[in-house]
Amino acid sequence: MKKAKKYDALAEVRKVRDELSVKYRNNPELLFRDLKAARERFHAEAEACAAAKQQLSIRAN
Repeated sequence: MKKAKKYDALAEVRKVRDELSVKYRNNPELLFRDLKAARERFHAEAEACAAAKQQLSIRAN
């Protein structure tokens, strides 16, 4: 007996995967451009977090 799920995460992952595969299948350059942009945003955010953490440690001392 199966219970009805309020939210099916696996179905959501499949839906997103299918949407992205349609978007990037015919345009691999778009995929690489979007990945590069995401990588740059991640590194910028990581640097900002490291700087904030350093400021907090300086204030604590």
